[in-house]
Amino acid sequence: MALTVQMLPATMTSLPMPAGLPPAAAIALEATAEASREESEQFLLQAFRSFAEVADSLERSYGTLRSEVARLNGELEQSNQGLARSLEENRQMRQHLDRILDGLPCGVLVAKSDGAISLINPEARRLLSAMAANPGAEKGAERVTEKIDEFASLLTFSQDLRNLLQRARSEPGEQEHCLAAERPDERWVSVRHAAVHPGMRSEDYESIFILRDGSDAKRLARERDKLRREQALAEMSAILAHEIRNPLGSLELFTGLLAGAGLSPECCQWVEQVQAGLRTLSATVNNVLHFHSPPAPQRAPTDLGQLLDWAGGFLVPMARQARVELCLRNHLHDVWFSADRHRLEQILLNLVLNALRAMPGGGWVEISGHKIHDGDAAVAIISVSDTGPGVLAGDVGKMFEPGFSTHEGGPGLGLAVCRTIAEQHGGRLAAGNRPGAGASFTLMLPLVEEQSPAELWRAREENHLQPGVG
Repeated sequence: MALTVQMLPATMTSLPMPAGLPPAAAIALEATAEASREESEQFLLQAFRSFAEVADSLERSYGTLRSEVARLNGELEQSNQGLARSLEENRQMRQHLDRILDGLPCGVLVAKSDGAISLINPEARRLLSAMAANPGAEKGAERVTEKIDEFASLLTFSQDLRNLLQRARSEPGEQEHCLAAERPDERWVSVRHAAVHPGMRSEDYESIFILRDGSDAKRLARERDKLRREQALAEMSAILAHEIRNPLGSLELFTGLLAGAGLSPECCQWVEQVQAGLRTLSATVNNVLHFHSPPAPQRAPTDLGQLLDWAGGFLVPMARQARVELCLRNHLHDVWFSADRHRLEQILLNLVLNALRAMPGGGWVEISGHKIHDGDAAVAIISVSDTGPGVLAGDVGKMFEPGFSTHEGGPGLGLAVCRTIAEQHGGRLAAGNRPGAGASFTLMLPLVEEQSPAELWRAREENHLQPGVG
């Protein structure tokens, strides 16, 4: 920025002379005026020089300021670009973390100190929804489920959920909760807690809950326990069967000698009962030995009515000794089924012995058999019912497992062997309670009505009658 200094004419700065002054005074006054004018001109020249210097300095400062502003604008633009890149990276990182959080196999729930939920991933939603829908939860579960879909606060959860989260907050380690207990589809959920203090005040904190579905781990643990139990039972059974076989062979030998010793008819009948019992015991020992790898049953046409008649005669002395009345209702005469008769006898023997043990003070046992039609198929039904305490609801799903027994010291193999034999014959063994009181075990065997006993024998010889063919 340039400035131009213009000098004023000297005549414009001269003062008018007053009239009547002497010549000497006029000359002095004019000299004084001339000196004052020269002094003023010097002062103005100096002022204009100073102004020009200041203007030049301002011009230089303005140029420097413009350069500094341009530099700062460049730096600001670079900062803005870096900030934009950082924001984009943060956004991408957040999206990546959200995808990781959504894909975690465990649930993550973050709640503030007042109970407000600030973060929850899909797995946590699934687990909490399953817990809220638990049939065994408190009353009003439908209302709680509607609230819990919002996932706004811990206060909307059911009392069971709040208790579980409180246990996780106050106790170390994982806390477990079972959903739908006593049901085949029960599920286990474990919760672990960690506290984070994002603020300066001690009362400001967030609770992080890690939820995990432990159903598979529980199932695997049970399977491992079952496998260990079965292995221990197999070793014990092999040892016991080996120890029983030696004296059992001697007993069979001596009862054979007694049968040929010319005893009275009544004594011969007793000996026959003893021989039948020994044969059943021998078959039981063999079944125990082959419990984990049972051989195929030796099936032959069997009259189920004769089988029940045998059971009624064979088991009466045992029932009488236990002060139990044995009742037989047999409607299976001339109903034929391809079976290993000794193994079916073992089922009846085990079921009746269990009934006698359940009634130490005496009672009543009924063995019944009849035939029903299930659509186009015919089924033989053999039931053993008693007047004992019945079957507990929690034992129905476990009572056929090896090692389970309601009697102290019992090996827990009887019902497991019975179920295996029933399945080998294509049938099914079920347990329940009869109306009134007592337990009832039902054996269901599929029949092929159109085949006669002769045809069953012929089919056995030609096709070896695969298991499951009636």
